[in-house]
Amino acid sequence: MNVTQATRLVAEREIRVKLRDRTFLFGTLFFLLIAAAGTILPPLLAGGPSTVAATESVAAPLRAAGLEVQVVPDDRAAERAVRDGDVDAAVVGGPAVVAMDEAPDDVVRALSSQPTVRLLDPDAVNPVVAFLVPFVFAFVFFITSQTFGLQIAQSVTEEKQTRIVEILVAAVPVRALLAGKVVAGAILAFAQIALIAVVAVIGLQMGDSGGLLTLLAPAIGWFVPFFLLGFVLLAAMWAAAGALANRQEDIAAVSTPVQFAVMLPFFAVIFLNDNDTAMRVLSYLPFSSPTAMPLRLFTGDAAGWEPIVSLVILLLAAGAFVVAGARVYEGSLLRTNGRTSLRTAWRERETIG
Repeated sequence: MNVTQATRLVAEREIRVKLRDRTFLFGTLFFLLIAAAGTILPPLLAGGPSTVAATESVAAPLRAAGLEVQVVPDDRAAERAVRDGDVDAAVVGGPAVVAMDEAPDDVVRALSSQPTVRLLDPDAVNPVVAFLVPFVFAFVFFITSQTFGLQIAQSVTEEKQTRIVEILVAAVPVRALLAGKVVAGAILAFAQIALIAVVAVIGLQMGDSGGLLTLLAPAIGWFVPFFLLGFVLLAAMWAAAGALANRQEDIAAVSTPVQFAVMLPFFAVIFLNDNDTAMRVLSYLPFSSPTAMPLRLFTGDAAGWEPIVSLVILLLAAGAFVVAGARVYEGSLLRTNGRTSLRTAWRERETIG
């Protein structure tokens, strides 16, 4: 059995085990429900357009504004429709708006004379969207890399703790064991994110947010390769951290550097997303580029060549971390007599691996 076949075998085993894990399945369902609720419920809760009673002479601009118009013969009938609760408001001669306690804004806007509008920055992003998009990108990468990375570390440590790893390395190469775990984690993470994205896109379309989808499309397209490479980089670190631990209780201590590598970029992108210089730097650093560069593409601050250069840097960094992680993994995987130091694992790779 060559390394490629062994890697595929390990990856298939890891995927099968995870798909039978109720925690993973319920977690995925929970995120899908959040995505559906966050995109579908707001427009539903906001309600539809106001209903308004009016004579035929003033009904045209109300219909043009998308309002539901109930045509009445005169102003008295219009006011009676409001009192009876048949409509939200009525337009009577003047024109004037009649309502029970508060005139609906959409009715007032439909009757208002719109001035000429000249936009100084027509491509500016809505402030609410400008806050939510960086948070969503950063949160998706943070929670996914944290959740699946920790599961990789726990899987490695469990195999050491139960001594099953001694049987595994006798059947498959150590590097294939590492590669299989990383590949399986990446496939599962990407599949989960893809499902959530599909639900979110359907929800946005139902909420008539096509304009937002158009703005997000380029950023999402670049987020996919950045996400995959960034996850592989961190997964190699998580696997190495799991190999250094000898018990599940030790994972928190040995994985502190990995935790910082995940958390610091998350908070940096969230709090510095309006700082052009900081975001430019973050979009080239391997640990933060998976979220910072797609965000700069969304806001239009990145030139066409920048994501390519950033992706190449991330690719090289991911390759280097995989090689380094494999060395630490090989040097510590079979050491079951206590926690292994990083220096020992690096130095003893040849004799232990």
